[in-house]
Amino acid sequence: MLVFLVRRLGQGTLVLVLISLITFFLINLAPGGPSAASRFETTAEERAALNKQLGLDQPLVSRYGQWAGKLVQGNFGVTLNGGQPIGPMVRQRLGNTAQLGLSALLLSVVIGIPLGIFTAMRRNSVLDHVVNAITTLGMSIPDFWTGIMAILLFSVVWKVLPSSGLYDASAGFSAVGWLQHMIMPVGVLAFVMLPNLVRFTRSSLLEVLGMDYLRTARAKGVTEQRVIRKHALRNALVPIIAMVGLILPALLSGSVIIESVFGLPGMGRLAVDAALGRDYNTIMAVTLVAGAVVIVTNLLVDLTYSFIDPRIRHD
Repeated sequence: MLVFLVRRLGQGTLVLVLISLITFFLINLAPGGPSAASRFETTAEERAALNKQLGLDQPLVSRYGQWAGKLVQGNFGVTLNGGQPIGPMVRQRLGNTAQLGLSALLLSVVIGIPLGIFTAMRRNSVLDHVVNAITTLGMSIPDFWTGIMAILLFSVVWKVLPSSGLYDASAGFSAVGWLQHMIMPVGVLAFVMLPNLVRFTRSSLLEVLGMDYLRTARAKGVTEQRVIRKHALRNALVPIIAMVGLILPALLSGSVIIESVFGLPGMGRLAVDAALGRDYNTIMAVTLVAGAVVIVTNLLVDLTYSFIDPRIRHD
């Protein structure tokens, strides 16, 4: 296990280095480059002074080396528009995105996996067809449209939930206020993930239910409930965990739309604002953090396999 962890950490570090290299050089080689951060009404002398202040007049390799040296020390640098430290801003935004994403993931898992198991046990029933129709519809609806409809319904028509933000600034932060603000974005993001999880759980369990060892267990007199709980579900969970592992990184891309629709100050909103403002230092930080999240998620999924199925070992 230790060798596996060391190997995976080494691979993850190499991937992050490659991500940083590709992103850094693409940003600097693109038309406009970081110097376009000073694109407002400025003279050539003012632009040159700003570029010198930000270190944009130095060779490309030298600038990457300086940026990487600061990154090793935990310093993401400062924003090109405003000169604010990026590290504290990323930590705060990442925490908000984690609250949104993990809450939505928990809700979708709690609903989706039992619903997928339930429909698999009642294959071709009326309930199975209804759930399949609803999940197909859910997969076809864009998440931004779902978010807008939720705001129109719950905030404009019924006026029961706030339409944006994390809490009411006039009343200050409170657990109740946070919950009221997060119900809609968490629900919409969970609704986006739910159809794939339900359908995948259903198909995975149906595949396991057709295995010979389950027929043998039934022939030995094992009750159907025990066959499902102890044998079928345990083996079906391995691909389901893999599916959850694929959903986790997708939460970052999904949060871009959800956070923009509901005005949440998270990583997705930060990425959009940085791209619109050509804040390349912030884009570098967001890209690197997103890559680290994907790497850590894949590692956790691989470690979870061995706990679910003892036959899987990481040497």
